[in-house]
Amino acid sequence: QVQLVESGGGSVQAGGSLRLSCTASEYSDSTYCMAWFRQAPGKEREGVASIDSSGGTDYADSVKGRFTVSKDDAEGILYLEMNQLKPEDTAMYYCAADPPRGYCGTIASALYNHWGQGTQVTVSS
Repeated sequence: QVQLVESGGGSVQAGGSLRLSCTASEYSDSTYCMAWFRQAPGKEREGVASIDSSGGTDYADSVKGRFTVSKDDAEGILYLEMNQLKPEDTAMYYCAADPPRGYCGTIASALYNHWGQGTQVTVSS
């Protein structure tokens, strides 16, 4: 069972930046495909960014040009660099690994098999 631990969340003002990290307990085929999701209070969980084993990425339209997802396979760490943060980016951010077959590198499905506990991001105006 892959364990995922997020870190790097915090409170920033609009326009600021944060970098989230997600450390996996192992590097295996379960961590070839990983993603970031977020959930704001009263809203459904939504995909933010994903990355596949070749470095291919997918982003939600709302974060394109502002967020960058990357992965260090040697260290087993997934990153999310967030710039130009907006109040609407406020949410709990979750790391996920091992999506359903056919969904590697996309955020089209939230049915990932492994999830972290989340890290809170709060952006004030």
